This record gives sequence, structure tokens and C-alpha cells, in this order.
Amino acid sequence: MKSAVRSIGNSDAVDWLLDRTVLPGFSSIGYRVRGLAGSSPDPDGTLAGRDVVVTGANSGIGAAATEQFAALGARVHMVVRDLERGADARARISEATGSDELHLHRCDLSSLDSVRALAAELADERADGIAALVHNAGVLTPERRKSVDGYELTLATHVLGPLLLTELLVPALAAGAPSKVIFVTSGGMYTEKLDADDLELERREFDGPAFYAHAKRIQVILAGRLDEQLRSRGISVHAMHPGWADTPGVVEALPRFHSTLGPILRTPAEGADTIVWLAAAEEAAENGGNLWMDRRIRPAHRVPWTHETPAERARLWAKLSAMAGLDEPAGRSGPG
Repeated sequence: MKSAVRSIGNSDAVDWLLDRTVLPGFSSIGYRVRGLAGSSPDPDGTLAGRDVVVTGANSGIGAAATEQFAALGARVHMVVRDLERGADARARISEATGSDELHLHRCDLSSLDSVRALAAELADERADGIAALVHNAGVLTPERRKSVDGYELTLATHVLGPLLLTELLVPALAAGAPSKVIFVTSGGMYTEKLDADDLELERREFDGPAFYAHAKRIQVILAGRLDEQLRSRGISVHAMHPGWADTPGVVEALPRFHSTLGPILRTPAEGADTIVWLAAAEEAAENGGNLWMDRRIRPAHRVPWTHETPAERARLWAKLSAMAGLDEPAGRSGPG
């Protein structure tokens, strides 16, 4: 197995220090000091000709990942909520990469019916398998909102929709094995503990960033659970956080954060690097269920009080399965 330390040309000590100091590590400083600039996330051409699905693909980190996948020769399925904006992004990425393998799909990840329609569309098109499914679409709202199914919108978009989509695409992912499922989470999740008894945080006063961070915490836990269930089918599941990147979502949802740290925020391409690396790397396939940043496994917790118990994880899984309408455990609902 190739070492991630050797692949980025950096020492354990420097990487450890960057990771623990957070601000430089999560910023563009960390990306550059770790030696990732100019380093291909797929030097062996693993993704050329393979099918990759990216949600939230029209802007920010999703668009940057799509462009990198396209430049590497992958067939990219761009999942967007707004087809007009998606078409604009596809045109820009096609011009930048020369790729004519950019396929647009409309889906609202917060709607379970919309997710089911997307899964059917993708399954029909990709009988030969999917190499990677990237759960990048996200939302950070200024007030409490409900999805069309009646669930808190942040949880529905970041957790319920991605869980259902993963389940429905298991046969296609198994056909493309070794394949990857990648949750794009956030460093903000380090501040939140799972509330297994109130997943929609109905007992809390609304706080957009806190609700967002709680959903991202759930994604990290979910990656571990799904990896355990799917690894026997050649599917590894990962969470990654992109560091602090300068994206339209950050400008809109966190203007004070953006204005304060703007000069050292990562570019969307720097934030997307580990997504593409995870989709390609053999090392990732052998280390599923982990949280990654800058091509290395990172701790899922930084303070003791955010740790969840096995019983809380079990309650989480039972509730999410019911909310997402899963009749059976992930990976057992269809042939593969």
C-alpha cells in the first residue's frame, strides 16, 4: 500500500502540527505546506473512462471536483437543482477541459421522490457501473425550513437524500467495484455532538451553522456505518472535509467568516482535491469508513464531549432508515 505521507512529500510531524493548529491547517496555507499543489490526484489514470456522480455540481467545490474529474477523462454526471445554472456550469467546464462527457441531471436531494427518480435515471444510463458517488450538495438556511417530505431541510438535504441515493445505487456501485461513496462534510462538525433523540433538532432554537454542523457530524458517523455494510461488495465509504474554501455558499451563508479569513481561504479546486484523490486512490479503498482531509485520515473528534456511544449510533441508524424509507439494510435492496 502506498503511503499518503510519501505521496504528498511531507513529514508526519509537519502534518500533525498543521492538523492540530486548525487555522493554518484548514486554510490554503495547509494545502500548500503539505505539498499538494501541482500533485495529480490520479497519477495512474484510474478514473479515465469511468462514471462519477457529483451532487451540487454547478458551483463551488462541486463544480471544482467536476472539472477535475472531467480533466482526468471521467464521465461526470452533474446533479443539480437548477438545470439552467447547471447548463452554464457544464459549458464552462467543457470549455476548460475539452470534455464532452458531462451529463446533466436534475434532483432536489431534500426530496425523497426526486432522489428515487434520479437513481432510476442513473441506473438506466450506467448499467456498466459507477466508480464514485460524491455527496456534495448542501444547504445552510437562515431560518427553520421543512422539506417536501416534512423533514428539517438541513437534515433532509445532507443526510436523508444521500442515504437513500446511496442505497438505490448500490447495484451500480457494486458493478463498478472497486468504487467509492464520498460525503463532503465540514470541519464545523467538530463542534457538534450527535443528538440521537432529536435528529431534526426540534427542541433547539434554530441556528443555521449549528444545524449544518450537526448534519455534517451525522454524515461522518454514517460513512462508518455504510462502509461496514458495503465493503463486501467492493464499495468503500468515506467522509472528507475540504478545509476552509472560498465558495459562493460561504460568501452567502457566512459573510463574516468570509470577510475575516478571505485572504487565506482555499480555492474551490484545493478544497476538491481530496474528493478526486479518494475516488482514484487504492489506499482509500483499503481504508474506508474514515474522515479525510488533504489525502490523509483525520480524527473524527477533537474534544471528548462530541463522542457518540454505540447505542446512540444504533438509534441514529434506525431512525434514519425509517425516515429515508429504507426497507432493508443498505446494500441488500437489489441485485449487484
